[in-house]
Amino acid sequence: MTNSALNTSRINRRTLLGALAAAPALLPRRAWSQDKYPSRPIKVVVPFGAGGVADITVRLVTEKLGDLLGQRFVIENVPGAGGTLAAQRVLQAPADGYTLALFSNGTAVSVGLFKALPFDPVKDFVPISTLGVFDFILATNQATGFHKLEDFLAAARAKPGALNIGTVVVGSTQQLSAVLLNMVADIKTEVVTFRTTPEVIVSLLRNDVQLAIDSYASLKSALAEKTVIALATSGAKPSLVLPNVPPAAAAGVPGFDAPSWNALFARAGTPREALDVLGKGLHEVLAQPEIRARLLELGIEATPSTPAELSERLNRDIRRWTDVIDRAGIAKQ
Repeated sequence: MTNSALNTSRINRRTLLGALAAAPALLPRRAWSQDKYPSRPIKVVVPFGAGGVADITVRLVTEKLGDLLGQRFVIENVPGAGGTLAAQRVLQAPADGYTLALFSNGTAVSVGLFKALPFDPVKDFVPISTLGVFDFILATNQATGFHKLEDFLAAARAKPGALNIGTVVVGSTQQLSAVLLNMVADIKTEVVTFRTTPEVIVSLLRNDVQLAIDSYASLKSALAEKTVIALATSGAKPSLVLPNVPPAAAAGVPGFDAPSWNALFARAGTPREALDVLGKGLHEVLAQPEIRARLLELGIEATPSTPAELSERLNRDIRRWTDVIDRAGIAKQ
């Protein structure tokens, strides 16, 4: 090969290598970001039916989160069996951050309520962030003459077993909150369960039960119409939803604390990058005034958390409600 040909070959090689090195900058940016999380829609499996408070909450939050992350969130409602069907659906999907679980206080309850839970919420899942926390309302009928929780407690102590507390189904957080109230306040009442909240309210208005425990969203209309009045809230501190109603702990039942919550979890083994992106995004969304106001209308206080804080909440509530179930002798399902 002549010197001229050799030089030409070297020049062509350098030109080719330079072109290859410059290729990434020439390609559309989207082609080089396909592997960055999230690159496709994300599914959230909800263990409740469509239209409930938890369902509305996760839809409101993930709609804004989707706008922030540039991907759509798809909600799949899988109610039934104490949330086990929904959890199993998530565990059947890859641990890649594209199928998430909505857990609630009911998840913590299920650990102590079922003889053999087909999943372990602590070992099989990793926490991302709390979405919101909410109190239950301890409400009565105007006709009872109870103006504060202390009045109900005094009547219950004067005639043990004479008063009834109405809640939805056995094993619900509402029902267990009523059981906990009996324990902590050292009173004896009959906890009467119903299939639905409307049945609880009707029973309260008929004075078949003298106290009802349910969410603000469920009792909102009755409270607005003043057919029922709120005596206390179930959390340890005053609620943003009903700031003038005292928490039960400050209204005659020291130590009573029974808030509920909703949160997002992912399968154990989900990449840290995905968890961090979701957690950061949720903190940003839940700080938005519009989201905070809309959740508050449902009785939900927007409450983002770190994974460690959420893990502590889950474990604490598992211990709390398992103890209540065992002490009350509630049959395992």
